[in-house]
Amino acid sequence: MFLDYFALGILFFVVVVIFYGVIAIHDIPYEIAKKRNHPQQDALHIAGWVSLFTLHAIWPFLWIWATLYREDRGWGFGTVMKREQALEEDVGTLRQTVIALQARLEQLEQASATVVEPNIINKVEV
Repeated sequence: MFLDYFALGILFFVVVVIFYGVIAIHDIPYEIAKKRNHPQQDALHIAGWVSLFTLHAIWPFLWIWATLYREDRGWGFGTVMKREQALEEDVGTLRQTVIALQARLEQLEQASATVVEPNIINKVEV
């Protein structure tokens, strides 16, 4: 008789632990969003509760949604645009430098050609 009640107590304990465990697990994306100061924390929290009714089928997507945002860089797309703009400015500067160096090289080649030509003519005539 004692073992029957003991087994019933263990069964009840296991059911309660599993119930609260599922609730704690479903709340992980919301906790991540709260820690990261996600702008859509409430939506993630509600979607987490909805995922209980879908047997956590949407839970991995909530995890991804919660981890995409970071307060220091946002969604991560703005930094890519900033980097691209910085690279475009660098390429523009390099392009101007190359053009200036090409013009300088052409000037030096013309100056050396005009200096060399009279010397060649003088040597040939002598």
